[in-house]
Amino acid sequence: MNNHNISEEEINLRAREVFSAMEKRTTLEEMQLIKKAFVFAREAHREQRRKTGEPYIIHPIAVALIVAKELQLGAAPVCAAFLHDVVEDTPCTNEKINEEFGNDVAFLVRVVTKQNKQQYNMSKQLDNFKQMLDSMHYDIRAILIKLADRLHNMRTLDSMRPDKQMKIAGETDYFYAPLANRLGLYTIKIELENLSFRYRCPQIYDRILKLIDKDKALDEERMASFNRRIDEVLTNNGIQYKREILYKQPYNIWRKMKTQNQDYEHLECRHFTRIVFPSDMYLSQKDLCLRIYSLLTDTFRERPNSIVNYIDLPKQNGYQAFHTQVLGDYGTWEEIHIQSEKMATKTRLGYLFDSGQREIDINLWLENFRNVLKDVTASLERHEDNNDTFFFESVKASFYNDDIQVYTPEGKAMLLPKGSTAIDMAFQVHTEIGMHAKYAKINGHLASIKTRLKRGDCVEIGTDPNVWPQDDWRRNAKSYKALHNIHMFLERQPKPQYCRCSHCNPIPGVEVIGFKETDDRITVHRRDCTVAIGAASQRGDSIVAVDFKEDPAVLYPATLTAKAVDRQHLLSDIIETISNELHLSINELNTVTEDEIVTCTINFYVHSNAELLKIVGNILNIPDVDEVKYDNL
Repeated sequence: MNNHNISEEEINLRAREVFSAMEKRTTLEEMQLIKKAFVFAREAHREQRRKTGEPYIIHPIAVALIVAKELQLGAAPVCAAFLHDVVEDTPCTNEKINEEFGNDVAFLVRVVTKQNKQQYNMSKQLDNFKQMLDSMHYDIRAILIKLADRLHNMRTLDSMRPDKQMKIAGETDYFYAPLANRLGLYTIKIELENLSFRYRCPQIYDRILKLIDKDKALDEERMASFNRRIDEVLTNNGIQYKREILYKQPYNIWRKMKTQNQDYEHLECRHFTRIVFPSDMYLSQKDLCLRIYSLLTDTFRERPNSIVNYIDLPKQNGYQAFHTQVLGDYGTWEEIHIQSEKMATKTRLGYLFDSGQREIDINLWLENFRNVLKDVTASLERHEDNNDTFFFESVKASFYNDDIQVYTPEGKAMLLPKGSTAIDMAFQVHTEIGMHAKYAKINGHLASIKTRLKRGDCVEIGTDPNVWPQDDWRRNAKSYKALHNIHMFLERQPKPQYCRCSHCNPIPGVEVIGFKETDDRITVHRRDCTVAIGAASQRGDSIVAVDFKEDPAVLYPATLTAKAVDRQHLLSDIIETISNELHLSINELNTVTEDEIVTCTINFYVHSNAELLKIVGNILNIPDVDEVKYDNL
């Protein structure tokens, strides 16, 4: 059908799909309100068209259908879905919506309506994101309507210009897909990710899609044989079930190729077999999962260490299943996911699924979300975070990633974003422990605080009052609490007056010269630096005098190479000179002994050139040391 000529009958037919989806779970009064919202929106948008050329009302109807059928929300959100663009795109006001449909619907419409301001606190996009996130203080339904709106926009993105496609796809990948995942809307999350990937990287997307189609053709005989054996085993043992083969989507494949540094052909488990069984009034879901698992592994050889038990320890988004891998007929490992119908429904509806205990979890999660939003907003208002994206990066770090559960030595469970390091764990235990974290013991083994953690790790943090956050901690932290405290500490530190040349690496006390850069920064060079000599010949007018003084709080890396005759205690004498006499930290020490001659290379930190020269002199005075070299002396 031509999009330009969609008839009133077709519009009404599509609207009736929404009404049909809602009739069984609404009152007569609520149904009348839903129909009224449709009529109101149709009249308000009557003269408007989408980029596709179709009547604009087709979009609100589609959003309302997603809200009603795919998200299974109530009457007020469906009304708001019909009306979500009325205030933004027509002369209608929110007061009019309130008058016609009541406070509840008006609130939802107000939250999903983009703000138009003369001046935005951050960027327009970030302000709109923050407006939606703030709605969680009161009601999560508004952001679900926005997710439905974005899902239909992505499904119809073909009509947009390439630059608009990139903008909308980028927002989707950065904001909406991770949020859908965190709310447990796994099916919507996958669709949003793949639609975004399709428009951001169309050539890569199409190439992977063709490879998946090729896989399906090549796997047909092998998978038919494998599934016949599954059917035989389960049917003969009286198990009721549904079985399907699911191929992983292009975005998921691409992400695994990147993270595992593999090409497509060498990527394992590009598909899986899902077995879904009906809930049983006599056996628990876990018992039935284990029964099916036991029957299958009696028939097929199980891959060692392939079990992932998401039943006892669900993902933070509510996902539950029992995963394992078995050896198929053709010598390939086949991945199997075992779920109950209730678990499968939860995979689709996430926290919207009425499942008792998980309802408590979403309330706790929302309360935590609100507290962090309040903290971030307060920081912005105090101008401590002079960075537009810090607000959203902070929230995203804590709430849009899957979580892992780790433990203290006392057995206390803690949730951290996937990809967290021991730094995040330290701040999660207590802010002061995070601020002075020196090392970690992970499952009893000594490790750097920058070590990435895995599900189930037991982590102990060692502290030192003389240790404080370093700049590279920002690159190794993941959680909001860690990032926020590290950022605040580093922002309060005095900024260096000068930038050091990376070629000659000057330190206080050597002869230096400065060059004023185009951004008004001053770069300090040693006077014998070849880079400085070249710059002086080309832009001599930018040369400035600098007073590059020693700062007791600032240390500079240095490397010495000492040559000596080998003897007992030689190494301890060298360490004594640097560490014990001058209280400087040695970062790395390497020794090579050949024919009784020792070459010792030492990396350490000094405050000044004078301190470095003192160390050189002290080492030369050590018996049997013949030579000490430092390239930049």
